[in-house]
Amino acid sequence: MFTGIIEEIGRIKHIEKEGSNIHFIVSADFTNELKVDQSVCHNGACLTVVEIFSDSYRVTAIEETLQKTALSELTQGSVVNLERAMKLGDRLDGHIVQGHVDATAVCTKIKDQDGSTLFYFEHAHPEFNTVEKGSITVDGVSLTVVESGKGMFSVAIIPYTFEHTNFHTLKVGSNVNIEFDVIGKYVQNLVNPYL
Repeated sequence: MFTGIIEEIGRIKHIEKEGSNIHFIVSADFTNELKVDQSVCHNGACLTVVEIFSDSYRVTAIEETLQKTALSELTQGSVVNLERAMKLGDRLDGHIVQGHVDATAVCTKIKDQDGSTLFYFEHAHPEFNTVEKGSITVDGVSLTVVESGKGMFSVAIIPYTFEHTNFHTLKVGSNVNIEFDVIGKYVQNLVNPYL
């Protein structure tokens, strides 16, 4: 489990394809605190640490992960939002995030709000819904939905989040990983048979 509060921005140091898998070597300041088999969220996708080097570590994304996420678009030098799994008893400053990406979304508009920045996203998955003032995870960042519609939503990004996550690299047309609110997904599954 994760909270959607990004610990640091890592950088893709090397990418290696092996069959249908992709191995990413990620440079991160907290590398010396990691252990093999540990879960780390990369732009919202939970990946397992399989090897540790002095200042970087290796994770592997399998074909299923690559099909559901935008990880295959990462290149050498790309920045990624990183979060280690939460510890039992820690504060839940964001919301409950599983690190299981539901879909990708494309950024359709970026609007300056004189102190914050509004990002608009569209996705092609009508089975998933957002609600205004509900939670959404975008590239691993826990956010509050500002505007919600069928296949679209917007979020407001404060300057701190803009600078300390990969949001400062997003442009119109950028693909992002999204995880819808897990509680909302369970509620939807419970009520769908009665609608």
